[in-house]
Amino acid sequence: MKKSKKIILIILVSLITVYVIYAMYLLIVNPVDTYIIKKGTLSQEEAGIGYIIRNEKVIKGENYENGIYSIVSEGEKVANGESIFRYYSDSEKEITKQINELNYKIQELLEKEENKPTSADIKSIENQIEEKLVNTRRLNNIQEIDDYKDSIDSLTSKKIDFMGDVTTNSEIKQLVGQKKAYQEQLKNGAEYKKAEMSGIVSYRVDGLEEELTEANFSNLTEEYLENLDIKTGQIVAISNECGKIIDNFKCYIAVTTDSEEGMKAEVGDSVQIRISDKEKLDAEITQINEESGKRTIIFKLNQMTENLMNHRKIAVDIIWWDESGLKVPNQALIEENGLNYVIRNRAGVQTKILVKVTFKTDKFSIIKSYETEELQELGISEDEIKNYKKINNYDEVMLQ
Repeated sequence: MKKSKKIILIILVSLITVYVIYAMYLLIVNPVDTYIIKKGTLSQEEAGIGYIIRNEKVIKGENYENGIYSIVSEGEKVANGESIFRYYSDSEKEITKQINELNYKIQELLEKEENKPTSADIKSIENQIEEKLVNTRRLNNIQEIDDYKDSIDSLTSKKIDFMGDVTTNSEIKQLVGQKKAYQEQLKNGAEYKKAEMSGIVSYRVDGLEEELTEANFSNLTEEYLENLDIKTGQIVAISNECGKIIDNFKCYIAVTTDSEEGMKAEVGDSVQIRISDKEKLDAEITQINEESGKRTIIFKLNQMTENLMNHRKIAVDIIWWDESGLKVPNQALIEENGLNYVIRNRAGVQTKILVKVTFKTDKFSIIKSYETEELQELGISEDEIKNYKKINNYDEVMLQ
């Protein structure tokens, strides 16, 4: 009896061993790969070079050779008619030196005050200074660093003026009075320039403000833009002769393309433009110019950012579309009679499931389950609809 059991056991072990070896052989000859479905995003993107077109008004006076003293700092908003800068007077250098010496003395006295004066205006300026100090940590361009330094110095001077107005320290008040007297001397006979429209103040003037305009859209082609001879990514230099006001509610980017998506695009289409890793802005196609088999597409953006203000030509990514949902490799899809299926593997049980492909790239697709009404429109029988299995997040599917 024991001998019979032993023989049966040996036979069973042998059969199991043969089965395992055979299964391993099949996996080697015909390997079966699977994929765990997860939610993801697909997008169709195109890298390009964008030329920035703004609605901007250059402001220049007669005494431009004397240089500019900014009343409103770079990037600040102003109303129409507000003074934004003035030109230095002939005695500016000596008076400015005396004002700077007073600023230093006032600052020293304020630092010694136990209860430093404060107000909403002071707090606002402190926030602006702090923001600019934080931004300087990421700068590696000498021009930008100098621009930020000048802006911080200007804000610091304004802060001292406000603190001097609200302080109870008589010595500080006397020094502030002297400073204002010097400032009044600078005002006498100085040429002040005012904003001719509401918007953002900028002193970055490149001479293209009257050329790259909405009125000139029809002339913007690849050849025209390249002939402007602008370096990609170059920051527009600060002018010491004039300033300008920029409409902060909209700007445009012109990009030349011959991609499949670009050649199919139409005026009114909505896309997204990636300016940098942290800036992805909604855009709308407002005009398309065709030349030599290419298209120069002009995108309208309803937002003004620092990058759009400081540059004229930058690298951009056009995101023609993006879609989020259940993401699978295209190898998981089986197409039959114009319909798409996946083979779901659940605990070894394989089920063929009809799925709807909403977006597709060369490697991946976004899929979803059909709704009952959609199945009926496809002509699926009532019995099949009742037994219809839906695909879910983290389902395992077979790769073909």
